[in-house]
Amino acid sequence: MFNESKKSMQWGEETLTLETGKVARQADGCVIATLGETSVMAAVTFAKAPKPGQDFFPLTVHYQEKYYAAGKVPGGFFKREARPTEKETLTARLIDRPIRPLFVEGFKHEVLVMCTVLSHDLVNDPDMVAMIAASAALTISGVPFMGPIGAARVGFVDGEYILNPEIDDMDELRTKPDQRLDLVVAGTKDAVMMVESEAYELTEAEMLGAVKFAHDAFQPVIDLIIDLAEDAAKEPFDFQAPDYADLYAAVKAAGEDQMRAAFALTDKQERTAAVAAAREAVKAALSEEQLEDANLGSAMKKLEAGILRGDVVKTGKRIDGRDTTTVRAIESQVGFLPRTHGSALFTRGETQGLVVTTLGTGDDEQIIDALHGNFRSNFLLHYNFPPYSVGEAGRVGPPGRREIGHGKLAWRALQAVLPAATDFPYTVRVVSEITESNGSSSMASVCGGSLSMMDAGVPLKSAVAGVAMGLILEEDGSYAILTDILGDEDHLGDMDFKVAGTENGITSLQMDIKVAGITPEIMEKALAQAKDGRMHILGEMNKALSGASDFSVHAPRIETMNIPTDKIREVIGSGGKVIREIVEVSGAKVDINDDGVIKIASPNGESIQKAYDMIHSIVAEPEEGQIYNGKVVKIVDFGAFVNFFGKRDGLVHVSQIENRRLNHPSDVLKEGQEVKVKLLGFDDRGKVRLSMKVVDQETGEEVAPEPKKEKAEE
Repeated sequence: MFNESKKSMQWGEETLTLETGKVARQADGCVIATLGETSVMAAVTFAKAPKPGQDFFPLTVHYQEKYYAAGKVPGGFFKREARPTEKETLTARLIDRPIRPLFVEGFKHEVLVMCTVLSHDLVNDPDMVAMIAASAALTISGVPFMGPIGAARVGFVDGEYILNPEIDDMDELRTKPDQRLDLVVAGTKDAVMMVESEAYELTEAEMLGAVKFAHDAFQPVIDLIIDLAEDAAKEPFDFQAPDYADLYAAVKAAGEDQMRAAFALTDKQERTAAVAAAREAVKAALSEEQLEDANLGSAMKKLEAGILRGDVVKTGKRIDGRDTTTVRAIESQVGFLPRTHGSALFTRGETQGLVVTTLGTGDDEQIIDALHGNFRSNFLLHYNFPPYSVGEAGRVGPPGRREIGHGKLAWRALQAVLPAATDFPYTVRVVSEITESNGSSSMASVCGGSLSMMDAGVPLKSAVAGVAMGLILEEDGSYAILTDILGDEDHLGDMDFKVAGTENGITSLQMDIKVAGITPEIMEKALAQAKDGRMHILGEMNKALSGASDFSVHAPRIETMNIPTDKIREVIGSGGKVIREIVEVSGAKVDINDDGVIKIASPNGESIQKAYDMIHSIVAEPEEGQIYNGKVVKIVDFGAFVNFFGKRDGLVHVSQIENRRLNHPSDVLKEGQEVKVKLLGFDDRGKVRLSMKVVDQETGEEVAPEPKKEKAEE
């Protein structure tokens, strides 16, 4: 009934298995990949004909984490998986980026790749398993895919690279000073296609070494996929790349001069309008048959790419007049908004980000429900890209994959320099509003985010800057590396290479390569050129920081205190009665965690102190010999009970009220009266013994006991 194929190998500390032929047999290709006890199924289907008139490649990648894979029931009211989580969206992008350039040029059939996590051992991250499964499913499906690709995750501990570290090792890296890297690399046998990383001030050489280590480490995976394909691959789909040489010649003849003149304009809006006019002029010169050709868009793009790319490599001059290493003019301003906790306006050429920082308390932490368990995050970064930023009147909706991906890249770059939660007990939310865009708005978010957090008084370890690099690689091997790329250079170039970091090293690296042939030497040169650009941007940012304000007067103040864990119940009280009273009386917000760390937050310092004193009176123990302010709560024949320490009462014996004999305590005391008492100690049963007579009731100072009178000689 089943025509199964199964291949296995030892990969690092675990066994990697690929199997096909038993599940989802109506898909063009389906592979279940298993690493340890983490299993992901990847199913590939593709249309056997393109949609008429379609001039782009419609590839869709979905990654789904099913909660049953970890033996969990989804949270929330609906109890089923709903819209994609941030992790699912980022992993779908992670799979899409290295496979998209490997489809045969001109292939415009719809392709769907669906990766579903079936089992999760809470040790091996399913994202790497999904990439391998998707690569294998594409390879056996018959679709014109020039793979397979392999993928690996790399850690870095004590100068040693670690292959596929466990999930626990990669969680909350900034709390683990020994673990300095979370790097994902994907590529073919001969080339690296994609890099994504979170790093802790690694040098360029260390990052490049990690990329090489990963590329070498996933070579056996590629061999295993090829081995599976030899047994299970379907016949290759009969696809011939369209020949549109005649159409391209006509397009070039009709519009090369006008297009070249359009690309010579340095202002983006003027250039965009001129390029659009050149396209219309080309169409006006073509026949009806040529206008209906589905390859017209490809011919037009080829003309534009040829003009832009060839001139840069030959002359070293770019479309906005810069050379290959110059960063566009930078203008930075902090304190841009009056009532926010921190704000910055970062402008680099025609790219601009308005970045705002808000400081919150523990209640504002994000609770994330993940397959491997719930956890909290006290650093949030959200990126918004409205249509007006590129002069368009587009649809506005919820954050898309691009917004989530760019926001996560900036998050990775900045979180490496955040202070420890014990030193700065705030939840930090950074929002980047991209108000103009012409290349690398994610790196503008990094620069603006660093500035706005410093404006809010967040004690960052260092300022962080980011720069986007590009590459143009010609068929003859000549190339040009471009610093601070424009949008057009990104679309028509061969590499998008984003590097962020401090003066001391790299904190994030993202690389997408559209062609094979990127050598380690090119990568090394690009990293070195990116470092120069980063240092220049940091210098420009420092000019704005000299005018940065102190901690915002509008931000909450937070003080922390530690209490014994066995006292937590007393501070909370039955049904939360005690802590509600503390909040109501003091006016401060109080958060208590299971470790006994209490955060007290309020813009008012007096409120914080009042809450602190109330909590301290509950959890602290009274000290023998100390003098306390108290209140008489009950009078009895033998003395008075005084509330003197939080809810602690003690007895002032009638003999300890005054230095004279009293008939009854009520002679000098009444309930509700405020008195000053000294703690004499505790009796055998632990009862508190207090004294009033040894304390001056006016000043609160201790008075020396009166000397005993000697008996008269008989």
